[in-house]
Amino acid sequence: MPETTCRVGDLDIAYETFGDPGDPALLLVMGLGTQMIAWHEDFCAELAGHGYFVIRFDNRDVGRSTALRDLPVPTLRQLTLRSKKAASYTLSDMAADAFGLLDALGIERAHVVGASMGGMIAQTMAIERPERVLSLASIMSNTGARFSGQPRLATYRVLLGTPPQERDAFIENVVGVYKVIGSPEFDRDEDHLRSVAARSYDRGRNPAGSSRQLAAIIASGDRTTRLAELTMPTVVIHGTRDKLVSPSGGRATAKAVPGSRLVKIAGMGHDLPRGAWPQIVGAIVENAARASTPALVD
Repeated sequence: MPETTCRVGDLDIAYETFGDPGDPALLLVMGLGTQMIAWHEDFCAELAGHGYFVIRFDNRDVGRSTALRDLPVPTLRQLTLRSKKAASYTLSDMAADAFGLLDALGIERAHVVGASMGGMIAQTMAIERPERVLSLASIMSNTGARFSGQPRLATYRVLLGTPPQERDAFIENVVGVYKVIGSPEFDRDEDHLRSVAARSYDRGRNPAGSSRQLAAIIASGDRTTRLAELTMPTVVIHGTRDKLVSPSGGRATAKAVPGSRLVKIAGMGHDLPRGAWPQIVGAIVENAARASTPALVD
C-alpha cells in the first residue's frame, strides 16, 4: 500500500503497509530522529513474505508525521544533564500514537518490533497495553537504566550534534555518522545510505524533533521493574559492536523480561545491515510464531 497518513488524536501519522491485511499485523517502530524508510522496503517485504501484514510509520516529530514545532526545544545543557523537565512528551505518548495507528487500521493486536528508541517504545507498548501486543522484539535497545546500554563517549556528537542544513552536507553527515555507529563487520551500502538520507531530507528535516524525542527518552526513566511483568513471547536482538547503545542494554533487557531470548549478532553495530537480516528476520519470525503456539501444560 502506498504511503499515506491517518489522524491520531491531534496528530497526523504517516505510515505504509506491506503484505495481506488479512495476515497477523506486525508493527515496526523506528528509532531516534529516524524515519520509517530506515526499515528497508526489502526487509519489510521479507517479513510480509513470512505471512505478516507489516506496518512501518513515522513517529511524531519526524518525517511526514506531525512536527510539534510549537513545543519547546530542549537545550543542549538540559539534555547533557538529563533533565526530565526538558520533555514535552514521553515514550508513553509515543506508544499511544502507535496504538492509535493500529486503531485507525482496525487492528486490535499486533506483533511489535522496535529498533533503538523504537525498542523502548515497543517495550512501553507491551508494558502499558499487554493485551494488544502479541509478541515483542526489542532490537539494539535498552531498559532505560542509567548503567546499562549507554553510548560510548565518542558517539555523543551523534546524539547531540545538529545536522547540516544544506542537503548535500546533510547526506554526507549521515554517511559519516554510520561510519561511527554502523556495523564494522558487515558490508555497508553507502549508495543506499545516501539514498535514504536524501529521501529523509526531502520528506522532512526536523532536528528539533530529535531533541524532543531524546528528552522523552530521558523523562521516561527505567522500565526494568515493569518489564518483569511481561508474559508475551519476547526476543532481544543486539549487535556485539554497538557503540551507540552498548550491548549491555540488550543483556539487561533480556534479563528483565521473563522467558525472553537474547540473540547476539557478531559484528553488528547500531544499524540493520543486510548481511544480518537472516538472523534478525529469523529471530523476529521465530518469536512471533511462539505467540500462536500454546504453551504446554504439565
